[in-house]
Amino acid sequence: MAPQTCSPRLVLLFSGKRKSGKDFVTEALHSRLGADVCAVLRLSGPLKEQYAQEHGLDFQRLLDASTYKEAYRKDMIRWGEEKRQADPGFFCRKIVEGVSQPVWLVSDTRRVSDIQWFREAYGASAQTVRVVASEQSRQQRGWVFTTGVDDAESECGLDNFGDFDWVIENHGDEQCLEEQLGSLIEFVHSRL
Repeated sequence: MAPQTCSPRLVLLFSGKRKSGKDFVTEALHSRLGADVCAVLRLSGPLKEQYAQEHGLDFQRLLDASTYKEAYRKDMIRWGEEKRQADPGFFCRKIVEGVSQPVWLVSDTRRVSDIQWFREAYGASAQTVRVVASEQSRQQRGWVFTTGVDDAESECGLDNFGDFDWVIENHGDEQCLEEQLGSLIEFVHSRL
């Protein structure tokens, strides 16, 4: 069940592999749409905060793309899976509390259960967006395959999801990306 909050007009659920550019794309949309229209929500935020509290770690350092975060990534994934198994909507409910903007950009949807929760809570307002990038593009952004991370559900849970409502190709071609963002922004405006 969704917590009491303003009902959004649109919830865009972004997914993609590490270093595909999910955060880059959501931040680009946020800057174009404005903070009064949309909010960027991160499922990993409450996960990292709770994990940091329970393990005596620096929450702020877990938020950035640092070696500090990478040192704890595998255990954080395991811990998060245990939380989700006990309550699949635990992190989803936390991120929507008190959000008042009409458009929500969930920057890090990773599991079918995340999509199911948002669809059950918000119906047709929930749309899936897959951000894709070639391995070469991801490597240029610093991605290196890590066993136990890149082959875990947190990275592969949506590989066979099926039809995404939107697919954004982020291979490094700025003009192509701009055109795709333009189409998505036009769609967002049609929902306002």
